[in-house]
Amino acid sequence: MPKTIGGTEFRKMMQFGAKMLEINRTKVDSLNVFPVPDGDTGTNMSLTIQSAVRELGLCTSNRFAELCDAVSKGALKGARGNSGVILSQLFRGICSELKTGEQITIKGFARAMESGTKVAYSAVSKPKEGTMLTVARMMSEHAVKVASRYKEFNEFLADVIKRGEEALAETPELLPVLKKAGVVDAGGMGLLCVYRGFLSVLNGEEVAEEVADVSAAPKADEDVFGDNSDIINLDLGEIEFAYCTEFFIINLKMQTTLADIDRLKEKLLHIGDCVICIGDLELVKVHVHTNTPGLALQYAVELGELDRVKIENMLEQNRAMRAKREAEKKEMGMLAVCAGEGIAAIFKDLLVDGVIEGGQTMNPSASDIATAVQKINAEHVFVFPNNKNIILAAEQAKALVTNRTIHVIPTKNIPQGFAAVLAFNSEVSAEENKTDMIHALDNVRAGQVTRAVRSTSLNGFNLREGDIIGLDDKKILAKGDNVDDTVLALLERLKDSSHEIITLYYGQDIDEASAEALAARVSEKFPDCDVDFHFGGQPIYYYIVSLE
Repeated sequence: MPKTIGGTEFRKMMQFGAKMLEINRTKVDSLNVFPVPDGDTGTNMSLTIQSAVRELGLCTSNRFAELCDAVSKGALKGARGNSGVILSQLFRGICSELKTGEQITIKGFARAMESGTKVAYSAVSKPKEGTMLTVARMMSEHAVKVASRYKEFNEFLADVIKRGEEALAETPELLPVLKKAGVVDAGGMGLLCVYRGFLSVLNGEEVAEEVADVSAAPKADEDVFGDNSDIINLDLGEIEFAYCTEFFIINLKMQTTLADIDRLKEKLLHIGDCVICIGDLELVKVHVHTNTPGLALQYAVELGELDRVKIENMLEQNRAMRAKREAEKKEMGMLAVCAGEGIAAIFKDLLVDGVIEGGQTMNPSASDIATAVQKINAEHVFVFPNNKNIILAAEQAKALVTNRTIHVIPTKNIPQGFAAVLAFNSEVSAEENKTDMIHALDNVRAGQVTRAVRSTSLNGFNLREGDIIGLDDKKILAKGDNVDDTVLALLERLKDSSHEIITLYYGQDIDEASAEALAARVSEKFPDCDVDFHFGGQPIYYYIVSLE
């Protein structure tokens, strides 16, 4: 594995970084949650690095001075939106350090990352923590700290990326809007995609079509079983400055100095926000949100010629987005609480709009449920707690949501949740659906099989720690020395003559072959029933059983 990086590897790293970001562009875009519809983070970042790669392709030299100048120039030219500009400044700072050598060492790359972070922070008038700046800073600080420990470049970069992932997970705690939405910072995720592309080159790998999903926020607020593309109901807020104004200043006048560029930035700060004014005496990139775009152009023309002027009416964009969201609002939506990848997938297949993690040992709060409800763009939202210990919290969530009507269907287990969802009919009213869903709960009986965690006497059973036990929502009904026999004993206690279907949902500690073998034994023991089994992936319970 490489100990240093040459010009050829550097070119390939930029190409693979761009490819990785483009592959994950839609996922990064889905994390945009800020009130001003000022571009999409993933798209802007992707276009920025693609511009850098194009400029790099025009460079015929493999000397780092020329390569780094090409990357810096291309990124600046292609920078779009705040995220793209910040990425371009990270590259600018990184390249300013790398261009002085003929090879990139581990310590040199760590210093370059540190330089990139400083330049990126200085480019933003009011840097916010909890953004891609935070992720870049924490990665660069870690890189400088650990650089001397590594001899292999790929091992060093893998460690730095791991720190970046940790930093990304922390962003919702630093930026309230992210925590409210239940997502991490989009720009931070995009930056990690770029670095993963770099690492692929050093490992001699091709870029994977997908990367590990780090788009979810920490457990308390996340929608852990899907992306956040359905976050379409957050308040857009009021826009103070109406016009997103972007342009380049080229052919700067002979008398223009770097101090003039700094003074331009100060002037722009007095007439707007989101100010970025970066560049040198050859090319300056300007971005500002203002109510007086003409004044911004007037200030700029004093320094040189204007090029590629773009002025967008964000008020109109805001109105259009509001109208779009209102037009797409449904009358009814559904939210399920559950644990287990397979269980969540089934709910999604049944067209549930949102799924949040919860169950035994991980009950979501009323606030968690209210936040998840807010993400569903519907007038009425049916909530399926699927656990008796979550029903009250779901009821309390009603007081936290004022722009939707929450209907809590008192499902005590997963099979009841499935039954309620299957009773949904989009052609009838919310009240009729609520009635039908509650009635559907009576048509299913459920049980779970797990392990006793302590010794006790209960429901007529003398239990020892480690015993396999079968129970319903009220009491223990069976115990045994092994899982399969306990499932059969539990089913015998649960089943009555009205039941025609038995379904087994196997948990994370059971493999498919074992579940299939058990289903065959159940079919043999209860020949009057149709027996099926599905992957649930739930923790704690070896099996959840359903009888209908």
